This record gives sequence, structure tokens and C-alpha cells, in this order.
Amino acid sequence: MSSPQGRMRPQHPTPHRVVDLAGDFGLVGAVPEDLVVTGVTVASGDAQPGDLFVAEPGLRVHGARYAAQAAAAGAVAVLTDAAGAADAEQGGVPVLVADDPRALAGPIAARVYDEPARRLVTVGITGTNGKTTTSYFVDAALRAAHATTAVLGTVELRIGDEAIESPRTTVEAPVLQAICALAVERGATALTTEVSSHGLALGRLAGMSFDVAGFTNLQRDHLDFHGDMEGYFAAKARLFEPSLSRRGVVVVDDEWGRRLAARAPIPVTTVSTHAGDPHAADWTVTQAQIGLDGVGSSFVLRGPDGTAHAATSPLPGLVNVSNAALAIVVAHAAGVGLDVAIDAVAHAHEIPGRMERVVERGDGLPLCLVDYAHTPDALVLALEAVRPITPGRLIIVFGSDGDRDRGKRPIMGQIAARLADVLVVTDENPRSEDPASIRRAILDGVLGERPDGRDVHEVEPRSAAIRRALALAGDADTVIVTGKGHEPTQEIAGVFHRYNDRDVFLAARDERAGAAR
Repeated sequence: MSSPQGRMRPQHPTPHRVVDLAGDFGLVGAVPEDLVVTGVTVASGDAQPGDLFVAEPGLRVHGARYAAQAAAAGAVAVLTDAAGAADAEQGGVPVLVADDPRALAGPIAARVYDEPARRLVTVGITGTNGKTTTSYFVDAALRAAHATTAVLGTVELRIGDEAIESPRTTVEAPVLQAICALAVERGATALTTEVSSHGLALGRLAGMSFDVAGFTNLQRDHLDFHGDMEGYFAAKARLFEPSLSRRGVVVVDDEWGRRLAARAPIPVTTVSTHAGDPHAADWTVTQAQIGLDGVGSSFVLRGPDGTAHAATSPLPGLVNVSNAALAIVVAHAAGVGLDVAIDAVAHAHEIPGRMERVVERGDGLPLCLVDYAHTPDALVLALEAVRPITPGRLIIVFGSDGDRDRGKRPIMGQIAARLADVLVVTDENPRSEDPASIRRAILDGVLGERPDGRDVHEVEPRSAAIRRALALAGDADTVIVTGKGHEPTQEIAGVFHRYNDRDVFLAARDERAGAAR
């Protein structure tokens, strides 16, 4: 079965001769002179008539094993490596061989789709926290200057007003090129995408070219994949190579941003968003006022010429001052007028799962928020942002992912115990791990900070945990559920169950209102 993103293809692709692609990209193999391709895929389930199927080695099985499936769906040729050649021949279509087919999938797709990124203003945003929020802020600014834009990332793949759920933060290289081509076909002139470290390490950005690359921060995450922070940093820094981006905008609030700005081989504009930071930057936040109504924050952004600009983040917390400042400078670097960018960011629409206000305070109900914070630093920033807008108790519902960095679990527990009043520890995405063992690791950190276990609850499943938190809360309190944000599923024992924190909050609110009548 094809995936939704696999169907985001241009409707009128240009045929390209396979022999020409073979000559230009150094592919080895015999193909008919008149054989043409109109699309590229690395997923056999997404193959369409006229496709080149790129069969890559996988973690468990070689993609060439699926050549026959791709051919049955209409793929007219297969590109693989020497190890996959024999299996690829079972598809009954011409087979081409290259040393590293994954590295070629993006550049070939860019050629097949007629280099669509060249006809778009392109922005890529990377970093540990804030990619989604910053991307939406940037898109808001671009929409003020472009009639139609596209935004791709963790939440959705959207062109204009049409969107589908996103399968991952950064889609595979041929999918990215196909979406760029579809965006051009639909009249879009600008595109913003989140760029993950996995996407960079796995070559999903190969063949792409960004006009502006933005960097938010680097904090502990994905060490199960990258090994250590140096490996994580090296993956992120790839976005700032000349092969991927023409210029960069880097937040230099942490040491990683300062290192990136100093070492990047492309022109870099720096942004400092912590008032009073002694590190010099081109753009500087000189003061910030966090809105006590919880709606947003105002700040002053000083430009390279010394001019001060009043600006606003529509979301609360200093972290969103940082995201907004970066977005304004990125959008300006991408050609949007500075005043236009500032105004557009101030009026950006609500961002799913990012400090999303689901239930407003009043009529006996607490303020209920959903936030994606799933790293130690992000959790600190989320709780610190919510505390000033909470007259009563701050109640948090949280867990930690299975099959991911285990070392952060007790750290998350310590942070929650220190910064929140009431803790409801539950499951996030256990994946293949025993959920109870993940909760135990979190509770070890909680009890290290709060030995008496006061106001600490362990509740599963996650929906019951949210209901417990709401039952414990009064209208002066704030309930924030972190970790999953916008996610529409929960992965338990390898099975994806439809689930969304926002939906559970709303259902629990309605149940509570019904019981009160």
C-alpha cells in the first residue's frame, strides 16, 4: 500500500531517458535507449508507473528484495549496489548499479523532477528544539510575501492550504524533490522544511539546495543514534556545507551554535536571544517581556546597524522569543522585508502541539496545554515558560520514549520534580520496551529530587493519566502534557495506535462538564 506522502507527486512530470541519467551519474548497466522514467522512489510501496526504484541496503534487509514488488507497481528500472544486484534482477526490469545508491537518490530525483528547488525560495531549519515552531514562524513570514508556500516537517506536509500527516521530520530525498515539484506545479514560490539530524546523516537532503539554513540550538537528544554530542553536532553541521545551503543564520546562545557560526564554510549571520549575553552577534535580543496572560511575549531585536525593532512572539516563554527572533532574521535573509517579517511572526497561527492551548482557564477548569518537549532542556524551558502564567499549581503529565536515549529518563524525572508541583508519570511511545521499566527509570530521578514522593502519581495508559491530572486540577492550576505534542499515534509493542493528547484533553473536559450538569 502506498503512503500518503508517496502520492504527493507532480501531475505532469517530464520523461527523462534512463541512459542519460546513467551517463550523467555514472550508473553501470544496460538499458534500452528509449526507456524513460518520470519519478523516483526508495520505497517499493510507493512505486508508481514510470518510476526508478532505488534499492538501498537497510538495517535489516536490502531494499533489492522488494524490486519485484516495485516492478509490479510499475517501476521500469532499478538502481542498487553490487550486493543487491542479483535480487534486483528478480524484478524483471533493467538494473543499474552504483557504489552508493542512497547518496544518488536525491540528486537523481532532483534531475527527474527538473530541479524544482531552483524555482522556490527554500529555507531549512535544524537544531534540537524549536525546529517546528521556528519553521511555522518562517512560513508565516514567507506567506506575507508569497501567494503560495509549502511547509514540511514533523507535523505535516502542506502546500498552500492542503496538508497530510507527516511520516517523519525530514522525508526521504525523492519524496522531498517530488513535493518541491508539486509545490512548483501548484504555484508555490517558497518552501520551508525542518531538517533533522537523522535526515542529514542518512542522506535525505542530498540533491537539495537551501537559500537559507537556520540553527536553533543543540541539546541532548538522539545519542542512541549519533553516539555522543560531537557526532550529533557533526550531523547538524552538514546543513551548513556549501553543497546544501548558500547562507546560514545561527543562534549563538549555546557553545554549539558559536562553534557552528565560527566553522561554517558558508556566510553566516548570528543571532543572540538571551538579553545580556556577552557573546557578540549580528542580531541581538536586548530585552524581553514574558506575557502573563500566557498568549505571547514582546521583545526588542537590535539589528547589525544598531536599530532596535519591537517584535512579538505569539507563544509564551523565552524559548519562543528565541524561535521568533531566529525566524524573523531567517525570513529577512530569504528576502522578506524586516517589518513584514516581524508583523507576520507576531500573528502566526497556533502551532499544533507547541505550547498549544487546548482548554482555557475558567468555569472550574485549569489551563490545559500540549507541548512536544521531549528532551531535558526542552522540558526545563516548557515548565519555566508556564510557571509565570500559573496562579495555582503546575501539573505535568509526562513520560519518555522507548528504544531511545535511556540516560535522559531519570534526568527528565529530576527536572519535573524540581519545576512542577504535581507529577503524573505515564507512557510516551514505549515501542519495544516494557513501559513499566521506562516509568521506573523516570521515577528514580523523581524520587532523587523528591524522596517523599509527594504529589507524584504513576498512571497508565496515557489517556487515564491526562484524566487523572484534570481531576486533580482546579481553575487556578495549569496542566501541561509533554512529549508527544501533535503526534497522531502512540507506538506500543511495535503497534501504532491512533492517539492524540489534544483529543484526550477535550474528551476529558467534555466528560467533566457532563458530570457537572
